Amino acid sequence: MSLPYLKALTEDQLRGVGIPAPWSFGYLDMVRYGEIDMLQHVNNGVYLKWFENLRVRYFIERGIWTSDGNQPKVVVRNASLHFRAEVKLGQDYILTARTTKMGNTSFTMEYGVWTENGLVTTGDAVLVSIDGNGQKCALPDTARQVFSSMDGAEQS
Repeated sequence: MSLPYLKALTEDQLRGVGIPAPWSFGYLDMVRYGEIDMLQHVNNGVYLKWFENLRVRYFIERGIWTSDGNQPKVVVRNASLHFRAEVKLGQDYILTARTTKMGNTSFTMEYGVWTENGLVTTGDAVLVSIDGNGQKCALPDTARQVFSSMDGAEQS
């Protein structure tokens, strides 16, 4: 691929490599040696790390986390993965993320792993907004606006 590694990809770049709307946030990377298992494909647990790192980039790039320290705290309530095809050492892949639903204190994100073979792994996570005491709290309005305007997230 002739796209930049570890830089947010534009919607035009995503469409150019066959990733359809409504996916609008993604990063290109490649599989590293430490990410494979004895079967010579990406270890199942690595996908969760990839998605966690992508979620942080999503929050930063979309202005949900700001340099002034005004960062909503979120915890993962649950996460799931669905494997369609293996991904191997040295293979390029694009991670995508989007928020699909939001409630009063939680939201759901979907993830995709794309290779030259198309969508090879999907995942989702329900995340809960918490306050400084670890108690559920309302999602910040800035996050709601981003989820709605950039991803078309629905209120549940």
